[in-house]
Amino acid sequence: MSSDLPYRPCVGIMLFNADGKVFVGKRIDQTVEGWQMPQGGIDKGETPKQAVLRELQEEVGTARAEIIGEMDDWVTYDLPEHLIGVAFHGKYKGQRQKWFALRFTGKDADIDLTAHEPEFSAFQWVSLEDLPALIVPFKREIYKAVIAAFQNLAQNPAQKLA
Repeated sequence: MSSDLPYRPCVGIMLFNADGKVFVGKRIDQTVEGWQMPQGGIDKGETPKQAVLRELQEEVGTARAEIIGEMDDWVTYDLPEHLIGVAFHGKYKGQRQKWFALRFTGKDADIDLTAHEPEFSAFQWVSLEDLPALIVPFKREIYKAVIAAFQNLAQNPAQKLA
């Protein structure tokens, strides 16, 4: 029974560029167009902060970023019924996520989606307002919570001083 399955411990990354836009990648493994922010499992013995920096390198192909925020609470989502037993090798009913905000300190050329096993076929920078509409419906509430937690970090600190 799906309710007996645990949640997968995972981190999520809201990566802001200098214009306050957010990185989203187009999933390789979906038949319908699906965009998402980078996220991934926490390895045994790894802290969430270690995991978020590793996932940034694995999914975005860069280390050019700094952590600028962390959600206080963990958030969870359940997979749609048709994906339970299929996604995550059938081991989890959804994910329990710790989200971090990071400021991208590089240039788009520093991003290499093929640096590791590719999860994204393309990327784009989007506004916080446009983000929820790009996301698969079962993750939208999580994304709205992440936006609410980090929207004050979208502005570039250097622009605030000018």
